[in-house]
This record gives sequence, C-alpha cells and structure tokens, in this order.
Amino acid sequence: MRFSLFIHMERITPEQSHQELYKEFVELCELADRSGFCTIWTGEHHGMDFTIAPNPLTNLVDLSHRTENVRLGTATICAPMWHPVKLAGEVAMADIITDGRLELGMARGAYKFEYERFDKELDAWKAGGKLREIIPAIKNLWEGDYVHEGEYWSFPKTSSAPKPIQDPHPPIWVAARDINSHEFAVQNGCNVQVTPLWNGDDEVVSLMEKFNTACANNPDIPRPEIMVLRHAFVGETEEELEEAAKDISRFYCYFGAWFKNERPISQGLIEPLTDEEMAAIDMYSPDKMRVNHVIGTPAEVIERLRSYEAMGYDEFSFWLDSSMSYDKKRRSLELFIDQVMPAFNG
Repeated sequence: MRFSLFIHMERITPEQSHQELYKEFVELCELADRSGFCTIWTGEHHGMDFTIAPNPLTNLVDLSHRTENVRLGTATICAPMWHPVKLAGEVAMADIITDGRLELGMARGAYKFEYERFDKELDAWKAGGKLREIIPAIKNLWEGDYVHEGEYWSFPKTSSAPKPIQDPHPPIWVAARDINSHEFAVQNGCNVQVTPLWNGDDEVVSLMEKFNTACANNPDIPRPEIMVLRHAFVGETEEELEEAAKDISRFYCYFGAWFKNERPISQGLIEPLTDEEMAAIDMYSPDKMRVNHVIGTPAEVIERLRSYEAMGYDEFSFWLDSSMSYDKKRRSLELFIDQVMPAFNG
C-alpha cells in the first residue's frame, strides 16, 4: 500500500493571513515530496475559509515547480462548478505544465452553501447527474471533434485545446460512497476515492465491500485502484493523542456546521461554535474521534494501516486538515514519515 497527502489551506478564525497559510501549505507539500509520498491531493471549495481552495489546478501547477517526485492530484474537482470544454482544456494544460504528473479526482461537491452560489436550483441529485455527464464528455473532448447533447450541457463539435500529454489522459478518480457511484466509476474506467469521514472502521469495510461488488458486477473491466482518505495523527504520548482527538473533533464540528448551512457567515468565516455547542455533538466527540480515526503511536498506526492494506486498499491518503496548529501537523507528519512508512516500503 502506498501513501499520499491530502491537504488544504484552512482556518476557522481570522488571526492567520491567507498568505501565511499558503506558505505553510507549500512547506508541508515539500516535506511530503522529499519523503516518499506518491501523490499530493488538494481540493476545490468556494467562498469558505474552512477549506480555501478555489482552483486546485492553480495550486498544483505551482507545486509542480517546487517538487520533483510526487504526482499532483485534485481531490476533488467539483463537477457542477465547471463546463466540460473549460475543464478539459484546463486539466490538459495543467498536465502539460506538470510534465504529466497530474491526477484528476472528481466529485459532485458536498456543501449546500456552495451549490447556492453557483445555481439556485442545484442540489446533490442534480450535482451527481452533472458529475456523470462531465466525465465522459471531457474524455471525448480529449479525443477531439466531439459534439455533446446532454441533459446539462450542449455544444457543437469541439476539441480540447490543448490536449493532455498523458496517454490517453490523466488518471481519473471518482469520489464514491453509494453503490451507484462505485458502479459508475468502474464502468467508466475510473479509480475510486472513498472517505468514511467521522465514522469508524466499519465504514471503511463497507466502502470496500461496495467497491468489490461493483468490480464483481463488471467482470470484463479491469479492476481500478481504490484509495481511502482518513484523518490521521501520529504521536508519542497519550497527552498528544488526546489533544489531536480534540482538534479533529473541532474540525468535524465546524464541518457539520458548514454542511448544515444554518449559521451566519461573514468574510468567509462561519460564526464561531461555543465549547458547549461542540460538546453537545456526540458523534464528533473527542472520545469517538480517538477511536474512529487513525490516531495513535507509530506502532498503533502501523497496525491500523495493515488492516486497510489487507482489505485491498491500494492507497492510504493522510488527511492533514484538522484545525490543529502547523507545528502539530508537521510533527505528526514527520513521525508518520520516519516511523510508519518504513514498515510498508522498507
């Protein structure tokens, strides 16, 4: 099993500037590049400081000039925010600039907050339809001279300009949860990204079962790859691990608040949650986060990841965003690099 880094810029308070956040983002990516990670993944979000990532292709192009070894992936492009012609061309140009290191992860998006700002009628169902329409469309645009008459987009004969340098195109990954998404990914020759979010390893098992079912239902299609994305923290003392669980609990309390889309938002920041409000959300409690996520000493984390490897996961993506300080993130990442990764790659 190989390892990748999933990372955004994030903040829940205005103290730190966006420029400082980007500097820290780059430093952590440079560390991953020097240390044997296969890919750096970063996503797309709009109008929210909780995950500052308006165009992952811009960040990845910048990283391509600062790194030498890692592949550079979108996790994920939000399909409803793009037109197929624009997406095909921009992905191809990014593939050229990164010298063929690009990986294209795609999803329908998650936050109602963002849907409302692009299309008043956009919801998860319509967004899922756009994802299923745009992936075949961009693949055809890369082949060229393609006419599209779909439910969401229509355009006359068009070829992507430019075209990607990877043959036939950058690997495409689909963020999948339900069985239909797994089926779509497999049938369209796409790899699969899954995340159990705040849930425990029973969800990790369930997601793999759905993937295996989709593969079994399509025996004539070569098995794609599957990546599991999880929050992780490596520490040496129980005090460190308890603090990490609190940090990740805070992250999910804010994640849930953004997802519900009910609190006031100003200057890209959601109204702060009180300690009492966060303590009342049992499913995100620090005790549950300590158990559900990959939080532990190096030996504990190795054992946990061995179980994922045994399930058949090809890649574990270390989700670094967590509301914790830069110093905590870097120390955890360094321990993962120095004491966990060698157990898998020698």
